[in-house]
Amino acid sequence: MASLLVPLAGCSSASTAVEACMGEQAVGATSGELAGTYAGEGRARGVTITLTPSETEPGGGPVTVRNWPTGDWYKGELGETFDGSGTWAVVGGGNSAADHAYVALSFTAPQRFLDGDTLDRLSIAGDGARVYLYEDDDPDVCPAFRLRKQSR
Repeated sequence: MASLLVPLAGCSSASTAVEACMGEQAVGATSGELAGTYAGEGRARGVTITLTPSETEPGGGPVTVRNWPTGDWYKGELGETFDGSGTWAVVGGGNSAADHAYVALSFTAPQRFLDGDTLDRLSIAGDGARVYLYEDDDPDVCPAFRLRKQSR
């Protein structure tokens, strides 16, 4: 992994629990920086996500997931987790450290999920040696649902 998140289009300087356990939150990222396979840690243990860059669309591409958590609406039909695919895109934060970038997911298989029906937004953090995607639910604790990029 190159010097991936060293600038990663700028990182926040705010000291939070996220920074203490995963590195700084990114205010921007490219699909090339984020592409790869991530393995779950904490509450996401056993979960994987693979982000593949698009050859035609910058800033995203195809995504595949394994053991991804279902939303309440689909638990009765699909179970607690599912294996699926769809697309991903980097949504840039902006120019201020308060605006953090994230990865937006849109699932098309096993069926199209509506916004909020499953985890479909992951924040980005890292420190140059590690890159994480995580559910940003409480800045005061290390995120329980986090996925770490695997080295090749």
